[in-house]
Amino acid sequence: MPQEPSDSTLSTFTASDGDNLAVQDWPLPGDQPPRGVVLLVHGLGEHAGRYDHVARRLNDWGFAVRGYDQYGHGESGGVRGALPTRTRLLDDLADLVESSRARVRRGTPLLLLGHSMGGLVAASFVAREMMPVDGLILSSPALATPLTALQKVLLAIVPRIAPNFTVGNGLDAQYISHDPAVVAAYQSDPLVHDRISGRLGRFIADEGAWVISRAGQWTVPTLLMYAGADRLVDPAGSRAFAAAAPRDRVAAQCFDDLYHEIFNEVDPEPVFSRMKAWLDDRW
Repeated sequence: MPQEPSDSTLSTFTASDGDNLAVQDWPLPGDQPPRGVVLLVHGLGEHAGRYDHVARRLNDWGFAVRGYDQYGHGESGGVRGALPTRTRLLDDLADLVESSRARVRRGTPLLLLGHSMGGLVAASFVAREMMPVDGLILSSPALATPLTALQKVLLAIVPRIAPNFTVGNGLDAQYISHDPAVVAAYQSDPLVHDRISGRLGRFIADEGAWVISRAGQWTVPTLLMYAGADRLVDPAGSRAFAAAAPRDRVAAQCFDDLYHEIFNEVDPEPVFSRMKAWLDDRW
């Protein structure tokens, strides 16, 4: 039976370079020991608070949840959409993994759940073996992005001459979900922004191809769920990753008719059911 939800808590985490990151925790009620801890990694331009409903569903299934606003996003420090160093997002995730492990009993499974750009960051973190994690859930990861010829030229030039100059990211909010209420909430959210720098754009474009190139050597249990009707990232990236990865390590499912934010669609129950079944099989 689902437990009575506990209040989430907001705190500030100081990253290794001294910048502050906003952290949100969704603990289990009382002294209930968690089946595991899920660390949420959000997408481009958004923030962890948009995953409250996902976190509470995971709470119902016995998992404690932690999320954080990535550098330059939400209530964390940094220029909106900028990237001080190429590895900054990966380094921050390493800090949060280490901190999250220290908060729970030894042996408690720790899983990453990354959406879109956050899925790319989480997948790259796993592929680079920066720190051990017990599982990975990817939601519409940005393993390939649709770019025009002009955008490709700009990504080849701008990161070298003005790496932290930011522009609009070009994402069309109407394609995040078929649910008009989700789109309206996204558009009116003061913590959502549309900025992206040349260095961040270059990171996304390059890192996705690199992660796909590592799929054949994948060792961490992974659930890949992606939207077949996605217009914000190219689902071909997820298909290529799934085709190359060992099937005993990576379970993949395409939701053919869904838009980008598969947890925020008109009927997200098939997505939640698939995730629950995968978690129950392993933990």
